[in-house]
Amino acid sequence: MTMATRSVCQVFRRRFASAAASLRPLPAEVRSQRNAVFSREQARQRALYPRIEKIEVSMHGPGLDGTLLIMNRGMSTPLSCARHLTDHHVKNSALALVDGELWPLHQPLTSSCSLTLLTFKDGDPTLVNQAYWRSCAALLGQVIETAFKDEYSVELLSIPEVPVTSGAFCCDVLLDPQLDSWTPSEESLRSLTRGAQQLIHQDRAWEPLEVAPSVALEVFSHSRCKQEEVEQKASQNPKGTVTLYRCGDHVLLSGGPLVARTGLCSQYEVTALHNLGQGSWGVHRRAQGVSLPLQLQAHHTVWRKLRQRAEKLVDVPRSEEGTPAPPTSQEAPL
Repeated sequence: MTMATRSVCQVFRRRFASAAASLRPLPAEVRSQRNAVFSREQARQRALYPRIEKIEVSMHGPGLDGTLLIMNRGMSTPLSCARHLTDHHVKNSALALVDGELWPLHQPLTSSCSLTLLTFKDGDPTLVNQAYWRSCAALLGQVIETAFKDEYSVELLSIPEVPVTSGAFCCDVLLDPQLDSWTPSEESLRSLTRGAQQLIHQDRAWEPLEVAPSVALEVFSHSRCKQEEVEQKASQNPKGTVTLYRCGDHVLLSGGPLVARTGLCSQYEVTALHNLGQGSWGVHRRAQGVSLPLQLQAHHTVWRKLRQRAEKLVDVPRSEEGTPAPPTSQEAPL
């Protein structure tokens, strides 16, 4: 009797999942809607500077002290300033400090300021390293969101803020209920790695956009958990805003600055997809990986040790976390 009841429940669950899948928009439609809202708000913000007004940018850094650039208010970015210097500055800069504030390379400058370009080889690369780790996790989320067949829903939960010393960057995700029992194979992880390497090869920019919560809520109108995250981040920000980033056709919510472009990543590997058990939205998973930037390479023996370390579950404090049940294998849906 118990087995029969379980079989009936499984049938109803599959039918319910199938019905839900037929009602939700296709992933491509969701990406298109998010892009449209992002582009509209980006255009609105750029229109706030209808006239070209000049600002003075005082450069700081090795060999740059005393350099003064005349740039365009609301249009020129730290990357624009780097292009007035040398090819080395363009290729190696990952972030900037604007009047001491951490600033994305693609974010327009709005007033005269002092500017320092940051690289991975600075005397103290802590800020750049943390932004790089966050960026690698954002890249991982982007790959996972598009890796599965259209009949499977994928929802990105959050990018946990973990230090580089944790050994792995991570991204929490919620997969379709049909995949609750799926265990990713080594080939599945290699497939995700190949997807990340394609984005790295494309050298796509991470475009920042600071927006009001209402705009971010419209961007993520199809994601209940992202809407909750928007409200949380806005409440924690003194300005009451949140920051979105766009990479290709992927729009994400970030808790901190990202580096300039995907091409700054070099060695990159997806190492694990851990089952965290039942959470507030369903069965939560933690995708993990390890990477080194273009300017820092590791010998294959060192890389192998880094990879092995990155396979271990990164412990991130969570307000709600259920006890995971041992999953059974299922056909790979990638």
